[in-house]
Amino acid sequence: MTQRAGIFPTFFLSGFECSTFDWGEKGRRDLNEELQHYSHADEDYAMLPRLGIAVAREGVPWPLVDKGDGQYDFSCIDPFLEAQRRHRVLPIWDLCHYGYPDGLDPMSDAFTARFTAYARAAARYVAERAHHGPLFFTPINEPTFWGYMGGEWAWCAPFGKSADFRRRFTLALARADIAAVKAIREDFPDARMVHIDPLIWVVPPRDRPDLAEAAHRESYEDAYIAWDVISGLKHPEYGGSPEAIDIIGLNNYSFGQMELRQPGPHCPLEPGDGRIRPLCDLIEESWKKYRRPCIVAETSGLHGGRPDWLNDVASECLATVNRGVDLHGICLFPAVDMTDWHTGEWLHMGIADVEQLPTGALMRTPFLPYVEALHRWQRRLRRVTQLDEDPFDEPVNLDDVVAAAEELSPEADADWH
Repeated sequence: MTQRAGIFPTFFLSGFECSTFDWGEKGRRDLNEELQHYSHADEDYAMLPRLGIAVAREGVPWPLVDKGDGQYDFSCIDPFLEAQRRHRVLPIWDLCHYGYPDGLDPMSDAFTARFTAYARAAARYVAERAHHGPLFFTPINEPTFWGYMGGEWAWCAPFGKSADFRRRFTLALARADIAAVKAIREDFPDARMVHIDPLIWVVPPRDRPDLAEAAHRESYEDAYIAWDVISGLKHPEYGGSPEAIDIIGLNNYSFGQMELRQPGPHCPLEPGDGRIRPLCDLIEESWKKYRRPCIVAETSGLHGGRPDWLNDVASECLATVNRGVDLHGICLFPAVDMTDWHTGEWLHMGIADVEQLPTGALMRTPFLPYVEALHRWQRRLRRVTQLDEDPFDEPVNLDDVVAAAEELSPEADADWH
């Protein structure tokens, strides 16, 4: 019997926080620098093979490498490329993670043109140094969520403060994304794209049934603005298509299920709230809309709840497999802990926690209960718990995942947190 090959060499993936937003009073930020990922790249990547993970999301910091007038300096990502080669980890390159060059209007044609030229240059740079194919890119990370945080909540540039601005900003990001996809594929026709946005569910307050229509719109229309455009379902004049959207990346965090607030941000539903929906249902609805291969592109619990979170997410994912969803992986994000963007406090959500030493260095320490839970799921899915010398010799056999899903037969469950 022919095995059904997955897209990736391992079913579990990971990644590194790489935002480069202009964050209000703090100005331009580089999370790779704040987490010392540049200087710890070898250590950070060395952790992944021992976890049985051969794929990692990684970022190219557009505002930092783009020097203007078509000039680029990509040397800051050389430590990542070297570590990926040394430790045999396949990258999914984020080309724009909430940040764009100073002075650039994201609503303008110039934004699309400059991003397209940069994306082509970035793809060429990593392709010349790649240790294994194919090439994977996320042109613009979470365009719909960025629409909210930058276009309506004014957390970061372009500091919009209305729903109308947010929608126009999201459309502009989707337009630039499509142009970048086309430019990259002119050089690399086999390049794969992973388009990522959060899974969300918005409900009205219990005492405000008049807000039910607004909550429904956010859940079923606004949550999909970018994907609808990139896939060609809406605004076909931008050139979107199923081939452009390619792979759907579904980010899943507890705060993605919310009670509507006007103005936002919304209020996350508390554990045990009867309005919470099973993750399985949310994944299935998104997948049915586009019928493209998908992954859970980010997910993590917090503190000591990380193992239970993984257990819940893995069970929900297998329930979707039993419903026929074309699921190709789960990305445990981040590999190394990150800070709260607003407070600077460590979130304790990574595979490895971080401790600041008296010297200022940030020491990484894997959270063992989380690692042990990961290894249990790898064994259940007949996946390796650590990489061999050639992790790319064959992709994931999805028949193994299907068999595990049928054997375990998990039910969709809203009582997870």
